[in-house]
Amino acid sequence: MRILVVGAGGIGGYYGGRLLEAGRDVTFLVRPARARKMRSSGLMIASASGSVELPSTPVVTAAELKSGGTFDLVVATCKAYDLPGAMDDFAPAVGPGSLVLPLLNGMRHLEALDARFGANAVLGGLCLISTRLEDGGRIAHLSDVHRLTFGARSPAQGDAVRRVAAAFEGARFEPVVAPDVTLAMWEKWVFLAALAGITCLMRASIGDIARAGGTGHVLAMLDECRAIAEAHGRAPSESFLAMSRGRLTDPDSALVASMLADLERGGPTEADHILGDLLLRGRAVGLSAPLLEAALVAINAQANRAARAAD
Repeated sequence: MRILVVGAGGIGGYYGGRLLEAGRDVTFLVRPARARKMRSSGLMIASASGSVELPSTPVVTAAELKSGGTFDLVVATCKAYDLPGAMDDFAPAVGPGSLVLPLLNGMRHLEALDARFGANAVLGGLCLISTRLEDGGRIAHLSDVHRLTFGARSPAQGDAVRRVAAAFEGARFEPVVAPDVTLAMWEKWVFLAALAGITCLMRASIGDIARAGGTGHVLAMLDECRAIAEAHGRAPSESFLAMSRGRLTDPDSALVASMLADLERGGPTEADHILGDLLLRGRAVGLSAPLLEAALVAINAQANRAARAAD
């Protein structure tokens, strides 16, 4: 299977690097500056699960991809706000039999990908991992969790999922074929929206919020997110909710959403894709989510302030 990984940051670089390490036919689609760096120094992963240096790393830019033929699988790992440009970049790699596996958060990206490439070509997917792309280009894997969950969004995609599973088998991460990948994506969305919403609203970690007496606010925000998912026929399981409540109320936790780091450094965030889209889906079925809405207002207000300061 010929695999194109869109992006070589913390997510794409890690999973693509693990597939390359396992001998798979992997090429990275990256921007010109990143391509020059990778062509000179390759790809490095530092991980408790096994570090690896990959000096010969196949890379391609968008301009070069236009004459490179199509791929069997395109793994999209960009941020949601970069997806429109990324689709333009990797479109030449998608042929009649190609599959697209997005690892973005939320659900709205599926609509854009379906419209561009056809729903039959687009699988469902998500990942559970903590990584950091360091200044020198090395990818630091920050925990022992590196799960990549994927699956069919329709029965017609069953054979395609089995082909992807075979390609992932033996690579040094945890591939999981979900029997209901759409539910798995909704569950992650619920957790992530609650985490991002509360840590960005409070500008603090989960532990700091819990120790300040904010546990009730955290659980209320989680329940707002759960109610929206349930109203759309994707009720999170009780075991998932129990896990989420435990992680989101742990007074010893240093957990924060990456969205908070994006916000604090004045960069773009996925707030509209993660929080805004969930709010819109709630309103569409008559549900209000005041804490989630307050979090989105706080994020947008801070972004407006940063934009004025930059001017």
